[in-house]
Amino acid sequence: MNMEVSPLTETDRLSWVDAARGLAILGIFMVNVPAFNAPYFMYGGEAVFWSSNVSHTVQAVIDIFFQASFYTLFSFMFGFGLQMMKDRVAEKGAKVIAVILRRLGVLTCFGIIHAFFIWHGDILLTYGILGFVLLAFFYASNRVLLSWAFGMLIVYIVPLTLLYYNARSRLGTINQFAISQAKQNYGQGTITDIWEQNLNDWLYSNAPSVIPFLACSLIPMFLFGMVIARKRWLHEPLNYMASIKKWWGITGVLFILFKAGPYLIGSPEWTQLLQDGIGGSASAVFYVLSITLLFQTRVGAKVIFPLTWVGRMSLSNYIFQSLLCFFLFYSVGLGWYAQVSPLESFLLVTAVYALQIFLSKQWLRKYKYGPLEWLWRSLTYNKKQPMKRKQTETSY
Repeated sequence: MNMEVSPLTETDRLSWVDAARGLAILGIFMVNVPAFNAPYFMYGGEAVFWSSNVSHTVQAVIDIFFQASFYTLFSFMFGFGLQMMKDRVAEKGAKVIAVILRRLGVLTCFGIIHAFFIWHGDILLTYGILGFVLLAFFYASNRVLLSWAFGMLIVYIVPLTLLYYNARSRLGTINQFAISQAKQNYGQGTITDIWEQNLNDWLYSNAPSVIPFLACSLIPMFLFGMVIARKRWLHEPLNYMASIKKWWGITGVLFILFKAGPYLIGSPEWTQLLQDGIGGSASAVFYVLSITLLFQTRVGAKVIFPLTWVGRMSLSNYIFQSLLCFFLFYSVGLGWYAQVSPLESFLLVTAVYALQIFLSKQWLRKYKYGPLEWLWRSLTYNKKQPMKRKQTETSY
């Protein structure tokens, strides 16, 4: 049996899966830029400090269509990808756990650098650490995976929503001191001040009391992704079209009901977990299935194919976005911290993402992987991967 394991070849890739990752990179960027640019998302007061009707409209659009929809989508794709790797390595007869451990270990190292030296809102470290939990589910049945996924979401959402409802009069506080500190350190401080503030913000958003709730929001999406990979819905969509359309409809209804529905009653803060936990999870699956369905049509595939270029370089593009924001918003760069309105943020994201589509396309003309994807794969498979394309190879 062949013990040589390697990444997916060009012909093995699923374009709609790459496109879903590309869409996730856009959605994550749309949510990250306002959080990178100002402290209001973390410490409250976004609607107060950006008080115009235009700002409120943009914030509502981002909240409904982007917030909690794309880190969950990326979580879904993370579980999907890990299951695919596990299956491929097992087929080669190699040691599955060893390869997976290296993959998660390298991701964790990327996350440590990103979280503490670039941005406190990093997701790589969280994925790397929580990914180790999935080892316990590798040989469990789909029924077990789904039971755990739905069970964790219920335990996470229902009690906390009831708690928030009972404490609704005390929600929505604004931490003026923390906001002032963040503005001072990010907007006017030295690089040391920036890193110290970044560490404080990371510790605030990743406090020990938060970790169980973070796990209960991410691990279920990992497990859903693993189940879909096992069922091969995204591998062979034409063979499972009835199931895909059924769940596309169900998740679409849940998406609109729980993400947009609360706005009919003023979007009170106590509904946030319902919006993010149920609506965000449903919208993530809805977006994945929508991309898959679109790719089965000639026009749809042509329109959204550019997303695949970004998706195939998702790690490199994610880090590129953070490095750019570090330069744009912090005092060691242009120092735009707390000066970019929601509308300007939306336009900035649109322009930068268009640039990323172009740059990703040009890069993939010459190279098989993005630079960080190449490093990740080489360390995962414990072998230097070929990077440059041969003249006879094409990227798409």
